[in-house]
Amino acid sequence: MSKPEAAVPAVAHHPVAHQNFPEPRSRREFLGLARAVAAASATVASVAVPRVIAASTDTSNELIYMSATKLAGLIRDGKVSASEAVEAYIARQLSVNDMLNAVVMNSYARARAEAKVADKAAARGDWMGPLHGVPMTIKDSLDTEGVITTGATYGRQQFIPKKDATVVARVRKAGAILLGKTNTPEFTLGGLGGISAASNLLYGSSHNPYDLTRSTAGSSGGAGAIVAAGGAAFDIGSDWGGSIRGPAHNNGIAGIKPTSVRVPRTGHIVDYGGIFDLWQQLGPMTRRVEDLTLITPIISGPDFHDASCAPVPWVDPATVELKKLKVAYCVDNGATGQGATDEDTRKVVRQVAAWLSGAVTSVTEAAPTEVLKTLAAARSKLSSGDGYAYYKRLADKWHTENISPQRKTQMADPKVLSTAEMVEAWEQQDECKSRLLGWMKNYDVFVCPVSGKPAQPIDVPGGAMGGGAGGGWPYTGVFNCTGWPVVVVRAGSSADGKLPIGVQIVCAPWREDICLAVALFVEAQSGGWKQPPI
Repeated sequence: MSKPEAAVPAVAHHPVAHQNFPEPRSRREFLGLARAVAAASATVASVAVPRVIAASTDTSNELIYMSATKLAGLIRDGKVSASEAVEAYIARQLSVNDMLNAVVMNSYARARAEAKVADKAAARGDWMGPLHGVPMTIKDSLDTEGVITTGATYGRQQFIPKKDATVVARVRKAGAILLGKTNTPEFTLGGLGGISAASNLLYGSSHNPYDLTRSTAGSSGGAGAIVAAGGAAFDIGSDWGGSIRGPAHNNGIAGIKPTSVRVPRTGHIVDYGGIFDLWQQLGPMTRRVEDLTLITPIISGPDFHDASCAPVPWVDPATVELKKLKVAYCVDNGATGQGATDEDTRKVVRQVAAWLSGAVTSVTEAAPTEVLKTLAAARSKLSSGDGYAYYKRLADKWHTENISPQRKTQMADPKVLSTAEMVEAWEQQDECKSRLLGWMKNYDVFVCPVSGKPAQPIDVPGGAMGGGAGGGWPYTGVFNCTGWPVVVVRAGSSADGKLPIGVQIVCAPWREDICLAVALFVEAQSGGWKQPPI
């Protein structure tokens, strides 16, 4: 758990944190930010970065709860200083993190120093970029120059990277200020016992801000919890099988798994290459969908280290015409028992379908269930087919002897596939990807649950992702196999109103613009993120 450097007033008494600010500015006033966006994105190679930052539609007037887009605009207008923003977020972290255990390493002293530099630059009219002065946290699996980055493994408990991960370098160049690192399982892949949420031997488990006895999901669980609680304007997570989307669902925020290889993985503890190369993606986690639209293009594009990363242009979601879209949806995955989709989740998905029915060309209840089940089975074989030798290589690389109990149990009795069986599963995965593209030709959008249930008790095996995998095709991992972009946005709540429920908005490769346009519409109907009780 992070140790505060000095006492800071609780957020309830912090004048900046609860100060009221004007409503969002007009689009015209944001035109002046175009040059800043281009400069901050100079390392994004061939990607077409938006020339205009859309005006914020966020109505929140509390600094620690407003969107990063709105906060950046206020800093740009001189209505808030970077130092005020940093102090407000530090105060919030100090007031809630003992309950959440979400931020496991802070960088408060450096953040304060960087905020002063940012304010001096602003006084001269020099702007670093579209995130100038915006406080953030970063998942502990991503390297941060000068700040301990453990990857939640003992072998790296005092590891200080000499350079930032590519995505971290890009948001810092755009002006964002790092406040600390957020909790994750070991190597993002190994948890404690049956809990695969943000839990590890170094730091323990993170807790859900809507109910401290509930799971944050994982592996970007600490990120999801602190963003939901107003302790950071945004975080950047990683998603190998649902690790951005599960925490977005459980913690009631927005998150995006971009199209495979849009964002470089350089500097992530499980980076690029190998049989699982196309499964792993990095993406922002925010309270508002508009921030996904702002941040994702900043971190996208080749860095000439990640050998798979592609220079595909970014399309502005504002250009999407909802009325022309064809939508398919499903409310469950056909599972029974613990993995079954509960009625609260079904109702939320049906409500989303009802909202969309009045805004798009067509809404059809349909899903390629059999193909997805086959794909899930192939993924399961691939992920464990080498007896978790890939996990042991990571542990050996970082000289970790005391590894995750979850993985230790699995590695003690490995079910190793033959080379022929591994290749067959790989071919089966690729065949399913082709069949799914054929199915998706009939639709522009596929809407489905993120998980079978809202956040479940943290100490229940299988509860980390809400019991969503079950006996049918998992809701999340299949879209790591396809590489398709997915946005998660809060669309409703459990029957008692206490726990958030998100939905997945899935599109064909490179169509993040459609995902985000639909997510913005759903957020406008549902209200999206809601302030937690802590």
